[in-house]
Amino acid sequence: MKFSLIVPVFNRADEVQALLESLDAQTDRGFECIIVEDGSSLPCRKQCDNFSGHFPLKYFHKDNEGRSIARNYGIDRADGDYLVFVDSDCILPPDYFASLRRALEATGADCFGGPDAAHDSFTPLQKAINFAMTSFLTTGGIRGGKVQLEKFVPRTFNMGFSREVYNRVGGFREMFSEDIDMSTRIRRAGYAPVLLRDVRVYHKRRVSLRKFWRQVHVFGMSRITLQLLYPGSMKLVHWLPALFVVGSAALIVGSIFFVLAIVPLLLYLLLIFITASISMKSLRLGAMAVVTSVIQLWGYGTGFLRAYFLKIILRRGRNIQEEIEIRKGK
Repeated sequence: MKFSLIVPVFNRADEVQALLESLDAQTDRGFECIIVEDGSSLPCRKQCDNFSGHFPLKYFHKDNEGRSIARNYGIDRADGDYLVFVDSDCILPPDYFASLRRALEATGADCFGGPDAAHDSFTPLQKAINFAMTSFLTTGGIRGGKVQLEKFVPRTFNMGFSREVYNRVGGFREMFSEDIDMSTRIRRAGYAPVLLRDVRVYHKRRVSLRKFWRQVHVFGMSRITLQLLYPGSMKLVHWLPALFVVGSAALIVGSIFFVLAIVPLLLYLLLIFITASISMKSLRLGAMAVVTSVIQLWGYGTGFLRAYFLKIILRRGRNIQEEIEIRKGK
């Protein structure tokens, strides 16, 4: 069993350096790495050249067309039995491929995904953002948590599938939440994506609150896109951030007239603070996690509500037709 790790890159040379260092430390060497530079103005060729001969490494530079097209470009040049995808801002534990090999031999899975976590070397902000994106209190555990409100869906920060799956389903489509789209197509083709809890990556995520807000806001909007593509795919858990936005806004306004109205919101934020402080063993990180959790919920929730109003209620413009064309593969 050989793995082809495919990584699209856009102006992330420093992150690629850390990723390649983690690959060089792998205990299982049965893999190749394919770096696809998607039109970067700050290329990572130098970083890749530094690891030439350490492990099988292919570097390609192409015009900027988007991360999904870059992944497909890498797939076309891969030799592995399994196609594995991580983001350029990830670091792999030394036993990543060893754990993956054991898990696939035990489960026989054709498609898999794994959770992400924060490395000890990450900045406090990166750790707080990681909590906001992985905690059951904020996402319902749908990104690989031990308790989940919805079926696990592999995402491209830690995802893979066999060549058989690729030959039947095809590659990624250039769109927001392309990984969820891919996972949905794989499931509908009769395969069952498996969560491999021991096959985790360290995910650095965004380096500023502004970028984090923008990212989760787009995630919220893309959930409506997925509903248009796959009617009935939207579950209650996907509504929760939007309900938080409406509910917390109502409590804040209500507290103007009745001060105790704010208590449920404060108790929820206190629960986040306590849980985060315990899990990260830091009161400071617990306080930061409250901020990042509010940003995550409000960013996603407002994006969800915005797209719901524009695309479903108003049925505005090219959006619906665009989703139909994507679904047809145009």
